[in-house]
Amino acid sequence: MNKFRERIRKAIDNEILQTALDASTKKLEKGAAASIRLHPDHVERRQRAHTMRETVIADLDNILDEFITNARGNGFQVHRAKNGDEAVQIALKIIDASPKLIAKSKSMVTEEIGLNHALEAAGHHVVETDLGEYIIQLRHEKPSHILAPAVHLRRQDVGELFQKELGIAYTDDIPTLTEAARQALRQVFINADIGISGVNFGIADNGGICIVTNEGNGRMVTTLPKIHIAIMGMERIVRDLDDLALALSLLPRAATAQKMSAYTQIIRQPLDGQTRHLIILDNGRNDLRETELNDSLFCIRCGACINTCPIYREIGGHAYDTIYSGPIGSVISPGLFGDEFAHLAQACTVCGACEAACPMNIDLPSMLLRVRAGETPKAKETGAGLPSSVKTGLGIYRRVALNPNLFSAAQSWMGKLASTVKPNTPDFLPIPAWTGWGYSKDFPRPAKESFRKQWRKREQILGTQTSSDQELENQVITTQAANPDSPIRTFIQEATALSTEVIPVSSAELTEALISHLQKRGVEHIQTDAVSAEHFENTAIRTQAEADPNIAVGITQAAAAIAQTGTVLVLGGEGKPLTASLLPDVHIAILHTRDIHADLESILQLPAFASVPAASFISGPSRTGDIELTITLGVHGPRELVVFLVDG
Repeated sequence: MNKFRERIRKAIDNEILQTALDASTKKLEKGAAASIRLHPDHVERRQRAHTMRETVIADLDNILDEFITNARGNGFQVHRAKNGDEAVQIALKIIDASPKLIAKSKSMVTEEIGLNHALEAAGHHVVETDLGEYIIQLRHEKPSHILAPAVHLRRQDVGELFQKELGIAYTDDIPTLTEAARQALRQVFINADIGISGVNFGIADNGGICIVTNEGNGRMVTTLPKIHIAIMGMERIVRDLDDLALALSLLPRAATAQKMSAYTQIIRQPLDGQTRHLIILDNGRNDLRETELNDSLFCIRCGACINTCPIYREIGGHAYDTIYSGPIGSVISPGLFGDEFAHLAQACTVCGACEAACPMNIDLPSMLLRVRAGETPKAKETGAGLPSSVKTGLGIYRRVALNPNLFSAAQSWMGKLASTVKPNTPDFLPIPAWTGWGYSKDFPRPAKESFRKQWRKREQILGTQTSSDQELENQVITTQAANPDSPIRTFIQEATALSTEVIPVSSAELTEALISHLQKRGVEHIQTDAVSAEHFENTAIRTQAEADPNIAVGITQAAAAIAQTGTVLVLGGEGKPLTASLLPDVHIAILHTRDIHADLESILQLPAFASVPAASFISGPSRTGDIELTITLGVHGPRELVVFLVDG
């Protein structure tokens, strides 16, 4: 606990950190809140999501068995790991002893088990490819946030780092820094022997996995290398595609204020010539199911509770000294890793902001109190991490608070104490420095009247009219519940807002329009899928299906689109190379107006969707916000997305 206090004081004294945290967490929280308000039925969705997660965790053994059976039937090689050491050994055995280049997508569960260090110790070269993770890897740091690993850094810090590590001229221009990372990591993707990713959701009834990213690196590491290893916490399961649609309607909004992330992949099978491994990790999760902290397994790692937490906003992630920080980290860190992290729950005001922000409606405040009470799988005492003097004081307070007469008398005494403070003095009392209160916050002067007395006066003045929590939530300002626009118009509006260029054409004009568009760009060689290639037969434009990093334009058919999010769906499989929508600088998607659907749920029910090896939902060009949360287009995936919208 003393070391925790030292880290807290160091964080509060760090003016650069305070500036970065103030700018970033508020921006994330406000953006998420605004995005959530666009869902007229957000309250009902949260309740459904909570029930969905509750049902899955309660029946986790059977649902996991179903998932594993189906995943193996799809061609995945599935491995179970009881703990982190076992997971690491499985990964090392898959990778083999000879040194390998490993391209890795952001994954908190691999941070949890220390996978990078183990692979590097075995002689392998591991490169984090998410921009934020890449930055902190170069700085030899842990991530400071579940979602935004480098949220504690300013653009100037990244500029100095890239000058030192990448040899570029110093700049604090964020697009230039992002481009430097793109160029540095391009060959890593092309040459990687192994790709490693996390998993957002496993889908029990079809054995697929879902991965949600923005930069394109997640697609790169799962598509280009011949061996892909996915590592998944055993609780990250949904029963079916309906559950997945519900989760995906909440995750990006709560995490990054997006209606849908730039890339949502659903992978069911290995691609041609590829091997896919899936490592399912326990590492204490089963033990949590037997405790009062069971509901922490509902978490989908969106980071919303962290962004809204007043404690995290002051001290940042590194002060917690654990992979998982903030409110959720203060529950799962002691739950998974032991009593030495139980003191983290003391850094909580029990304000309830985390519960209000959580898209899964998890009662985090109650679990934080349970951690304080020693209700963790490895707890040895109540109030772990607290000094004996504090425990004694809390014991006395508990006795007083449980006795109405004693509590009322104590309130009266505090009121009399407050009345002795001279007028025109600060609204706080001087407290000895050794208590810790005077360092970062003052002890407020007690109210002269108890809350009950003040409330009774309020009732006399205002009456007893109050609003329930449900009524207050229903007063949230939303957009129109029913969109009067057609799906086509809505798609164009939403896609354009995501920096997608939409070009309406008739079916008769399509071939000529495509050729004209390429000629204006000076492009003569493209990568295409089999259907798109037919438009260029007997023309000067050469086509190929094979991936080539030197090709500037890729053209694919869009199997469908989502109107309300401006998203196009690209399917993988025979004659449908996913790399055509991934490697080139420009991705052109051919979309027919008849294939535009209102929402994700309707697309997931399409017969064509059920049997494909892989599918990618694409919402605009690749993007990142990992440097000061400034949105920058064109990270690892295409810099541009152009949709030819075909009518007829």
